[in-house]
Amino acid sequence: MGDDSEWMKLSVDQKCEHKLWKARLSGYEEALKIFQKIKDEKSPEWSKYLGLIKKFVTDSNAVVQLKGLEAALVYVENAHVAGKTTGEVVSGVVSKVFNQPKAKAKELGTEICLMYIEIEKGEAVQEELLKGLDSKNPKITVACIETLRKALSEFGSKIILLKPIIKVLPKLFESREKAIRDEAKLIAVEIYRWIRDALKAPLQNINSVQLKELEEEWLKLPTGAPKPTRFLRSQQELEAKLEQQQSAGGDAEGGGDDGDEVPQIDAYELLEAVEILSKLPKDFYDKIEAKKWQERKEALEAVEVLVKNPKLEAGDYSDLVKALKKVVGKDTNVMLVALAAKCLTGLAVGLRKKFGQYAGHVVPTILEKFKEKKPQVVQALQEAIDAIFLTTTLQSISEDILAVMDNKNPTIKQQTSLFIARSFRHCTSSTLPKSLLKPFCAALLKHINDSAPEVRDAAFEALGTALKVVGEKAVNPFLADVDKLKLDRIKECSEKVELVYGKKAGATADKRESKALPGKTVASGAAGDKDVKEAAAPKSGPLKKAPATKASGPPKKGKPAVSGAAGGSGSKNKKGPDVKEIVEPELSVEVCEEKASVVLPPTCLQLLDSSNWKERLACMEEFQKAVELMDRTEMPCQALVRMLAKKPGWKETNFQVMQMKLHIVALIAQKGNFSKTSAQVVLDGLVDKIGDVKCGNNAKEALTAIAEACLLPWTAEQVMSMAFSQKNPKNQSETLNWLSNAIKEFGFSGLNVKAFISNVKTALAATNPAVRTSAITLLGVMYLYVGPPLRMFFEDEKTALLSQIDAEFEKMQGQTPPAPTRGTSKNVGGGTDEGEDGDEPDEGGSDVVDLLPRVEISDKITLELISKIGDKNWKIRKEGLDEVSSIINEAKFIQPNIGELPTALKGRLNDSNKILVQQTLSILQQLAVAMGPNVKQHVKNLGIPIITVLGDSKNNVRAAALATVNAWAEQTGMKEWLEGEDLSEELKKENPFLRQELLGWLAEKLPALRSTPTDLILCVPHLYSCLEDRNGDVRKKAQDALPFFMMHLGYEKMAKATGKLKPTSKDQVLAMLEKAKANMPAKPAAPAKASSKPAGGAGPAKFQPVSAPVEDSMSSSVESKPDPKKTRGGGVSKAKSVQGKKMPSKSSLKEDDDKSGPIFIVVPNGKEQRMKDEKALKVLKWNFTTPRDEYIEQLKLQMSSCVARWLQDEMFHSDFQHHNKALAVMVDHLESEKEGVIGCLDLILKWLTLRFFDTNTSVLMKALEYLKLLFTLLSDEEYHLTENEASSFIPYLILKVGEPKDVIRKDVRAILNRMCLVYPASKMFPFLMEGTKSKNSKQRAECLEELGCLVESYGMNVCQPTPGKALKEMAIHIGDRDNTVRNAALNTIVTVYNVHGDQVFKLIGNLSEKDMSMLEERIKRSAKRPAAAPVKQVEERPQRTQNLNSNANMLRKGPAEDMSSRLNQARSLSGHSEATHTVPREFQLDLDEIENDNGTVRCEMPALVQHKLDDIFEPVLIPEPKIRAVSPHFDDMHSNTASTINFIISQVASGDINTSVQALTQIDEVLRQEDKSEAMSGHIDQFLIATFMQLRLIYNTHMADEKLDKDEIIKLYSCIIGNMISLFQMENLAREASTGVLKDLMHGLITLMLDSRIEDLEEGQQVFRSVNLLVVKVLEKSDQTNILSALLVLLQDSLLATAGSPKFSELVMKCLWRMVRLLPDTINSINLDRILLDIHIFMKVFPKEKLKQCKSEFPIRTLKTLLHTLCKLKGPKILDHLTMIDNKNESELEAHLCRMMKHSLDQMGSKSDKETEKGASRIDEKASKAKVNDFLAEIFKKIGSKENTKEGLAELYEYKKKYSDADIEPFLKNSSQFFQSYVERGLRVIEMEREGKGRIPSSTGISPQMEVSCVPTPTSTVSSVGNTNGEEVGPSVYLERLKILRQRCGLENTKQDDRPALTLLSKPSVPAVVSSTDMLHSKLSQIRESREQHHHLDLDSNQMHSAATTSSSSSSTAANIDDLKKRLERIKSSRK
Repeated sequence: MGDDSEWMKLSVDQKCEHKLWKARLSGYEEALKIFQKIKDEKSPEWSKYLGLIKKFVTDSNAVVQLKGLEAALVYVENAHVAGKTTGEVVSGVVSKVFNQPKAKAKELGTEICLMYIEIEKGEAVQEELLKGLDSKNPKITVACIETLRKALSEFGSKIILLKPIIKVLPKLFESREKAIRDEAKLIAVEIYRWIRDALKAPLQNINSVQLKELEEEWLKLPTGAPKPTRFLRSQQELEAKLEQQQSAGGDAEGGGDDGDEVPQIDAYELLEAVEILSKLPKDFYDKIEAKKWQERKEALEAVEVLVKNPKLEAGDYSDLVKALKKVVGKDTNVMLVALAAKCLTGLAVGLRKKFGQYAGHVVPTILEKFKEKKPQVVQALQEAIDAIFLTTTLQSISEDILAVMDNKNPTIKQQTSLFIARSFRHCTSSTLPKSLLKPFCAALLKHINDSAPEVRDAAFEALGTALKVVGEKAVNPFLADVDKLKLDRIKECSEKVELVYGKKAGATADKRESKALPGKTVASGAAGDKDVKEAAAPKSGPLKKAPATKASGPPKKGKPAVSGAAGGSGSKNKKGPDVKEIVEPELSVEVCEEKASVVLPPTCLQLLDSSNWKERLACMEEFQKAVELMDRTEMPCQALVRMLAKKPGWKETNFQVMQMKLHIVALIAQKGNFSKTSAQVVLDGLVDKIGDVKCGNNAKEALTAIAEACLLPWTAEQVMSMAFSQKNPKNQSETLNWLSNAIKEFGFSGLNVKAFISNVKTALAATNPAVRTSAITLLGVMYLYVGPPLRMFFEDEKTALLSQIDAEFEKMQGQTPPAPTRGTSKNVGGGTDEGEDGDEPDEGGSDVVDLLPRVEISDKITLELISKIGDKNWKIRKEGLDEVSSIINEAKFIQPNIGELPTALKGRLNDSNKILVQQTLSILQQLAVAMGPNVKQHVKNLGIPIITVLGDSKNNVRAAALATVNAWAEQTGMKEWLEGEDLSEELKKENPFLRQELLGWLAEKLPALRSTPTDLILCVPHLYSCLEDRNGDVRKKAQDALPFFMMHLGYEKMAKATGKLKPTSKDQVLAMLEKAKANMPAKPAAPAKASSKPAGGAGPAKFQPVSAPVEDSMSSSVESKPDPKKTRGGGVSKAKSVQGKKMPSKSSLKEDDDKSGPIFIVVPNGKEQRMKDEKALKVLKWNFTTPRDEYIEQLKLQMSSCVARWLQDEMFHSDFQHHNKALAVMVDHLESEKEGVIGCLDLILKWLTLRFFDTNTSVLMKALEYLKLLFTLLSDEEYHLTENEASSFIPYLILKVGEPKDVIRKDVRAILNRMCLVYPASKMFPFLMEGTKSKNSKQRAECLEELGCLVESYGMNVCQPTPGKALKEMAIHIGDRDNTVRNAALNTIVTVYNVHGDQVFKLIGNLSEKDMSMLEERIKRSAKRPAAAPVKQVEERPQRTQNLNSNANMLRKGPAEDMSSRLNQARSLSGHSEATHTVPREFQLDLDEIENDNGTVRCEMPALVQHKLDDIFEPVLIPEPKIRAVSPHFDDMHSNTASTINFIISQVASGDINTSVQALTQIDEVLRQEDKSEAMSGHIDQFLIATFMQLRLIYNTHMADEKLDKDEIIKLYSCIIGNMISLFQMENLAREASTGVLKDLMHGLITLMLDSRIEDLEEGQQVFRSVNLLVVKVLEKSDQTNILSALLVLLQDSLLATAGSPKFSELVMKCLWRMVRLLPDTINSINLDRILLDIHIFMKVFPKEKLKQCKSEFPIRTLKTLLHTLCKLKGPKILDHLTMIDNKNESELEAHLCRMMKHSLDQMGSKSDKETEKGASRIDEKASKAKVNDFLAEIFKKIGSKENTKEGLAELYEYKKKYSDADIEPFLKNSSQFFQSYVERGLRVIEMEREGKGRIPSSTGISPQMEVSCVPTPTSTVSSVGNTNGEEVGPSVYLERLKILRQRCGLENTKQDDRPALTLLSKPSVPAVVSSTDMLHSKLSQIRESREQHHHLDLDSNQMHSAATTSSSSSSTAANIDDLKKRLERIKSSRK
C-alpha cells in the first residue's frame, strides 16, 4: 500500500504516464472525468494531454487500455487541439487496438477513427487505415476494412475517398484469409451503393466466382440514392436541416442534393493510367510506312492491343496520331483503314480530354473517308469520330464539319449529317448556342433539298435532334423558308430522338457540366420544376460568355450595344419571319390588276397612265387614301406596287406625282404584309430616285420602310448592288448616306460586311468626291460596330485616303453605338423566354467577328513549306517562317484550317536558335489576331507549347511568349486553357521561370473569370509545391495567385487538397490559405456584363439566379435561396439587383449597424509599412498610364485593413453612383476623422487617381470638391505630404488640368494652389514641367501658367533642377503650334523676367529669331507686375512662428519651407520697389530662398568694407564647433534618414549663422563616422549647392552687414571649409558631385580667395590657407571628368563676362594646370569624349583669333597645354574620342589635334622662353656624380618648363645643399638675365621657407576638421609652398614672390598699370553649362570685382591663394572708392 500512496499524490497527467498499471488506470479514469467536465473546447487544459493521448490508446495492459480508449474518445470529440494527434493516435489504434481480442476495444478504436473523421481529419485517418491493410496480422486488416466500410456508410463518398480503396480491392479479394475476402466483399457492396456501375470496370479482373457473387449482391441493393447519416462538424447545420425535412416527410431539396453524388465518381477516374508510348514496337514508325500491307497491319495490331487499356497516361501522341491519320486518309487497304480507326477510337477513349488537341487534325480526314461504302469501315469510322467528339467540343470542330458539308459525295454528306445528329444528342441548349446552331442549320437546310434520299433523311434527323435539344423557339428562325411538309418531317424526327441526358436536356446537361459549381443544386431546387430550364440556361450562359466576350478581340468597344440591343433586336427580327414574314410567289400583271381593282377605285386604275400630270396626281391622291384605309390582312402589297410601277412607273417626269408615288410605297411597306417579292418590284426605282434633289428624301423613307418590313441586311445588300451597278454618282453617294443612317437606326446585326467592303472600296476609288466622302462616313458608322479590324481591309489604299479614313475612325473612337430604334416594333409582342434571351448577346457578339471575310490559306501551307520550317539549316527554317508570316499578313483574316502548320510551328517553339523561337512567337501572335476566336481549336496543340516557352532562361524570349499567350487568350477566353490537365502538367515542371511566369499570368487572368473552370483543381497540388519552391520569385508569385484560385475553388476545396502534403508543409500551406482567405477577392458577377448594355435589353435580371451561388462558394443553401425570387420580378433596378446578389455573401448584420462606426481605421505605422513595401518592391509602384486590374486589386487589398468594409464596397463598385455616395460619406467624415484621413491619406489619394480615369463628370467634380476640402484640412493640420503620396497623386492630378471643361480645370488649379501649402513648391515644379510635355495642348498651357504662378509666388528657386534648364524647357513652348500654349509660355517667361530682369535672356539661351522677337515684344508690352500683391497674399495666411531648429514635428511637417519661403519671397519682391525690410530675422532664409533675397540686398547695399590691416599677421584661433553626440534626429528617425538629411542640408543655407553652424556641425558628425557617412550618399550635390549658396550669402550679405560680428563669419567659414575638407577626403562621396555643382563650388571658392575683405579680418590668412587646401582636395578627389569639365566651363564663363576680374580667370587656369599635372595618373578614369566636347564648345565660343585678342596669353596657352598633354598621353587614339561632337569636320579641335600629332613630342629645349613644353621626366634620385651634367640639365629643363618650374627649383635647392661645391654657372650662363635672377630668387625663397619651419606654434587656429586633412605632402609634389603644412609665412615672402610674378609678366615693380574702365554686363553669349546659381550675379558683384581688379593677388603656377595686398594703389582707385562711399551714405540715409 505504501507504493499506492506514493502515486496517489501525483497529478493526473503524471499518473497517466506512471509505470504502475493501477496508477495509469486511475489516471485515465480521472482524465475521463475531467474531459467530460470541460465545457470550452478551447480550454488550455486540453493542451496538457496533447502528448499523452497516443499512450491512452496503446497501453500494454488490456484493462487499462479500455479505459484509455474511452478517455481518448471523449478527448477527440471535445478538444479543439485533438486534430494535431490524428496521425499518431490512429496509427496506435491500428497497430495496438485492432489486434486485441476484445470486441469492446475494437469498437472503441473504430469510434475514435470515425470521430477523427468527424472533426475534419478524414484524409489522415484514411491514410493510416489503408496502411493497416498491408499489415501481416489479418485481424488488423479486417478491422481496418470494417472501419473504412463503416466510415463510407456513415459519411458518404464525398468525405471518404474511394479511389485509393478501389485500388487495393483486387488485392484484398486475392487474400488467403477468408475473413479478409468476406470483408472485402462487404466493402465492395458498400462502395457500389454509392457509385453504382463505375465500380464494375476496376473489378473486372477479380476471380469470376467472386465477381458473380458480388453482382448478385449488387442486384439486391435498393435503387434509391444513398445519403450520409453522419456529418462533419462544419456540416452540422445541414444535419439538423435534414432531420427537419425527414420529420416533415419531404426531402425535395435533399433529393436534389443527392442527385449530384451519383455521377460524381466516374469509373475512368478510378482506373490507373497506363503508359503505352514506350511500349510501342521500336520499328512501329518504319513498319507503318512499309509497302507491304501485312507489315502495316502488324504495326496497327500492336497499337490496337495497347489502346485497349481503358485509361492511358498523358503524353505526346502527336506522331502516333499523325501516323494513324495517314493510314485512315491515304491507305488503299480498307481493312487497315478500319483498324487505324479502331486505334484512334481506343486513343480517344483512353485519353479523353487529353486527346482534344489532336481532334482538329483527325476529324476532317475521318469525315472525308466516309466515302468508303464497306459497312465495317464505315462503322469503325463512326465509332472513331464519336469517341473523338467526346474529347473536344462541337465549337472547336465546327469549322471542319461545315467544310465537309459541301462535299459532292452523297455518302460523305449523309454520314456527316448523321454525325452532327449524334453530336447534337450530347449537347444541351447551353452548349449549342445560336451562334453555333445558325451555320449548322444553314448547311443542313441545303441537305434537306438534296437529290439523294439518304442525305435528306440524315439532314432531317440532325435538324430534328437540334429541335429537341434547344427547342422550337431557337430553331424556328432558321427554318423560316422551309415548307410545311419538310417542317413536319423535322418535327417527326424530333419526337423520335432520345437525348443522352434525357428529356430535360437543358437542366440535366447543365447539372453534369457544372457539377463543380457550389450551390448549383440549390438554385435549381429553389426555382422549382417550372424554372429548371430557366435556371439552367443562364447558368451555363456565363460559362460560355467569358470566352465569347474575349473572343472578339479588338471590336470590344462596340460590343455591349451590339450584343445587348442591336444584336438583340436583330435576332428578334430574325425570329420574326416564322410568324410575320410572307413568302409570296411572283404574280403576273393580269392577276395584279385584278387584285388591285378589288381594293382601288376604278378611276384610279384608269388614270394611272394618263398623259395629263394633274390627272396622274389626282389618281395618286386617291391611291393614297385607299391605302391608308385598307386593313393589313386585305392589302395586296405586290399588286399595289406593281400598279405603281406600271408605265410611266419610275420614269415619272412630274416630281409631285413621283413624290406621292414614293410616299405610297412607304405606306404600303409599313401597313401591309410586305414581302421581299414586292420589294424587288420597287427597289430599282427607289435607288434610281434616291439621288434626286426633290424626290430623294421620299425615296429614302420608302427604303427605310422596306428595310423594316424585309429586314435591313437583305434590303441593304439589294440596294447597294443596284446603286453600284449604275453610274450615277449622286445616287451612289446618297445610297451610302441612307445606309449610314439605317445602320444607326436598325443596328448592325446580320449585316454582310464582306459585301459592303467591296462596294465601299469601289466608292473610295470613285472620281466623285461626294461618293468618297459618303463611303468614309459609312465606314465610320461601321467602325462603331466592327471596331479596329475594319481598318485592315483598307491598308492598301492610298495614304491620303487612309488618313481620311483614320480621321473618321478617330472621331468614332470611344463612342458607343446608338440603341436601335427601328426593326424591333413589329415583333415586340412575341415575348421571348428569358433563358433564350440570355444567349442572344452571344450571337450578336460573335456575329461581328464572323462577318469579317476570312481567307482559306491551307492550300498555301504546302509540304515544301512545312519541310522548310523543319529543315536542319536554321537559315532555311527562318525562310520558311518568313513565308508563313507573309502569308498571314497578306490574308489579314484567315480560316481556322491551316493544315500541318501547327505541328511545324510547335517544333520551332523549342528551336535551339532563340531568334527563331521569337519569330515563331510573333507568327503565333499574328495567327491569333488573323484567326480570331477560331484559334481556340488550336489551344491544345499550339497554345500549351507557347506556355512551355515561358520557362526559357532568356528574359526577352519569356516576354515574347507571355505577349503571345495574352494575344491568344484575348481571342479564346480562358476556358480552353484551363480544360484538361495540360496547364497543370506545365505547372508541374520544376522550372522556376516557367512557374513564376505561368502563376503570374494565372493571377492576372483568373480574377476576370466568372465561371469556375472545372479542371482548375488539378493545378492546386502544383501550386502548393510552388509555395515551397526554392526560388523566392516562384514562392511570391504562388502566394499572389493563391487568393484567385480560392476565389474560384473555395476555401474548403483548397484546404482539402492540402491533405496529401507532408505535415510540416501542410501547416505552412494552411496558414497561407487562411491569409489568402482574408484577401480573397469577390468573384466577378455575371450582371456586370448585362449592366453595360443599353437600357431596354432585359439584361440585369437574367443571369442572376446563379450569380450568388457561383460567386460565393461558402454561402449555404439557406442564404442563397431567396435570390431567384428576387429576380423573378423582372422590374428590379440595376443597383438593387446587384445588391441582391451581394447579400448572401455578407453576414446577416443590419446595414445600419454596419455603417455606424468610423470609416477610416487608424492602423499604427500602417502608412510607413506601405511605403516600405512599395520601396522594397513588395507591391506594385503606383505608376501607370491607365489603371490595370492588378493596381485596383492591390489598392482594394491595402484598403481592406483601414477602410470600413461597407465604404470599400461603395468605393470599388462598378456603378459610378456608388462612387458619388462614397465621396459624399468621405466629405461628411472629413472633419470628424482627421487622424484616420491622415493615416489613410496615401490610399485615399490613390483611390482618387482612379476616379480621374472615370469618364463620368459628376464623379470627377465630386472628387475635386473633396480634394479641395482635404488639402485645406491638411494645411490647417500643418501636415506635409510624403514623397510617396506626392508621386502617386500629383502626376494624375496634372493630367486633369488638361480637361476640356473649364470648371474642372479651374478646380484642379485651385487644388494645385492649395497643395503648395502641404508640399514644397520646388518639388511641385518638376511634376508640372513633366506636364508640359503632354500631347494635350490644354494641359501644356495650364501647366505653363501654373509654373508662372509658382515663380511669381516663390521666386526663381522653385525652378528645378536649375533655373537655366527649367527656363530653356519653358522657352521651347514659345514655338508651340497651339496659340494658347505659346501665350502661356510667353506669359510665364515674362513673369520670370519681372522677378529676375535681363538675366532671363542668359538663362534661356539661344532662341530662334521669331521666338526671341515674340518674347521681346511681350516683355515690352507687359508692365512690371506690382510687387505688393504677393505680400498681401502671404500676410493673409496665418503666420507660423515655430522654431525651425526644433525637429520635433519634423516627420509630420517636413522641411518647414512653405510659409517661410513665401514670406521671404514677398520680401524679395517688395525689394524691387525699394520697400524697407521689416520682416524679423526669425523668418530666416531657407534653401529655396537665399538667391532671391540676395538679389535685393545686392541692389541696395554696395559691399564696401573698411580696411583694417593692423593685426593681420598674428596667429589666430578659429572658434571650434562644439563636438557633441549625434543629434537625436538620426536615431529617432532612422526610418526616414533621407528626409532628415534633406532637412539639415536645407538649414545649411539658412540666413541665420547659428542655424547654419549647427546644421554643419551635425553633418560633420555624420561625415566623421565611417559607418554613418554613407548616409550622405545621394545628397552630395544638394549639400554642395546649399554650401556654396551659404558662401554667396556670406559674400553678399553677412560681410556687408556692419552689425555682424566678423568672428561669427570666420566661425561659419571654418565650419563650411572643415566640412568640405572632410567630405572631399572621402573619394566615394566626392565623386558624386556633378559638373554643374562643381562649377558653382569652384566659382564660390575662387571668389572667396579673391575677397579682399577677408584679408582685413584677424584670421583671414588662415581662411585663405584652408580654402587653398580645400581646392587642392576638390581637384584631386572629385570625379576627374566632372571637375575638368567644370573648370573648362568656368573658364569660358569668366572670359565671357566682360566685367569679370582677370584674376578670377587666372586662378581658374591655374586650377586647370594643376589638373594637367594630374593627367598622367588620371587619364584612364577620364571620359575623354566629354572633355573634348567641352574643349570643342570652348573653341567654338572662343576661336583661335578671338583667344589671341585676349589681353592675357594665358587662355590660349592653357588650352594648348591641355591638348598637348592629352595628345602625348593618348597618342593617335585621341582622335577616336571625338564621338560626342556632332560635326567634327567643322570643329577646330580635330584640325588642331591632327597638327599636334604630326609634330614630334620630343622637341623640348631648355630655353627659358619655351612655354608650351610639359610633362618632362622625373629625376632619377640615384644619379651618380659622373652624370652630374645630365642631372643638372634635367633640373634646368624642369625650371624652364612652365608647369614644373617649382619642382625644378626645389630639386635644384636640394641638389645645391647636397653638393655645395657643384657648379651651376655653366647652365645659367647661356640663359637670359631674367631667367638667372628668377632662379636665384626662387632658391632664396625656398631657403627662407625651409628655415621658417618650426617657428610657428602648433595652434595656428585651424579647426579640428582641417587638422585632419593637413597631411604634409612629399616635396616633389608640393602643391602650394608655404601653407601645405599649415605654417604661417612672413609678408616679405609674399612681396618677394609678387615681384617675381610681376617681372615674369613684364611689369615694373614700382607702379600699377591702370585697369580699363568698368563696363556693365551686356547680354553675354550662352555658356555651355548653365549653373544653378548663375542668376546671382548682379551689379553689386560687378562693383566689388572692379575694385578687386586693383589688387594684385599673387598665385604662382602651383599656388591657390594669395595673402598680400598690393603696396600701393593708384589715385583713380582711391577716387573710385571715395565715390562709392558717398553713394553708400546716400543709400543709408534714404533707407532711414
